[in-house]
Amino acid sequence: MSLERFQAVWDQIREQMARAVVGQDELVHGLMVSAIAGGHALLEGAPGLGKTLVARAFARASGSAFKRVQFTPDLMPSDVTGSSVYDRQAGDFSFVPGPIFCELLLADEINRAPAKTQSALLEAMQERQVTVDGVSRPLPPTFIVVATQNPVESQGTYPLPEAQLDRFLVKLTVADPPRDIEERIVRNHASGFDPTDLSAVQAVTTPDELAALQALARSVRVDDGVISYVVDLVRRTREDRAIELGASPRASIAMMKAAQVIAASEARDFVTPDDVKPIAKAVLRHRVMMHADAELQGVTADERIDDILRAAPVPRVT
Repeated sequence: MSLERFQAVWDQIREQMARAVVGQDELVHGLMVSAIAGGHALLEGAPGLGKTLVARAFARASGSAFKRVQFTPDLMPSDVTGSSVYDRQAGDFSFVPGPIFCELLLADEINRAPAKTQSALLEAMQERQVTVDGVSRPLPPTFIVVATQNPVESQGTYPLPEAQLDRFLVKLTVADPPRDIEERIVRNHASGFDPTDLSAVQAVTTPDELAALQALARSVRVDDGVISYVVDLVRRTREDRAIELGASPRASIAMMKAAQVIAASEARDFVTPDDVKPIAKAVLRHRVMMHADAELQGVTADERIDDILRAAPVPRVT
């Protein structure tokens, strides 16, 4: 795998996704960075903004086995992980795999399920394995979770605990599209576009090659100056007066991995601070807890992260 091949596959995936997804460039870019960095993505936005469509389009373009679970208050952990069922002919219990045994799991409206069911994902997200009845079963090496949630609906929802939020490499916020983009979307539907039919999106890579892309991204050089810059950004979230709980070292690792992918997508074998800045908010916004006083004043996590990015000295990379 060469950097030129990495860039070519990257561009091909974006080109294929553009056949189904209009606009939402930041969402598409963030999801691709997260997936190739080997991390999970949390997509937050109002209904109807294309979160599910983006996940399905990426799975199809990347050749990943795709499963979708609609999270509801009555969803049980075994509905996600699978369970052991008694086989009368064999006279023994046999394991029936759940939908989590795939390469891209879409956890739709994840905050609608209670903590007991949400916790079923923790082991899979962290260790890429599922343990049922004392037996651990591995998941594919390229396994990722793409979860969606509605930021404004609170009735019948269960907020994700900090421990689970921290396991998402990025949190991508999905905003309403500009007028011209919305007109293009409506025009496409008027011309017969069917979001349930993604036959126009072709697979341009395979899970094996996706694993090779992940390995190449991990080999991109990160100089000590960039590492210090990443650590400085994360540590400043712990020292900010408006932030009650700052990001952990896991955030530093996630930011570095995401920056490596961005560098590789531009066919570079080294990371610069300019690779860190575009992904910093996506990596940090769900890992910081604002003080109640700051929230009452309308201060958001994104605003504080922007201030931190402006204040942190940027190193020179030779």
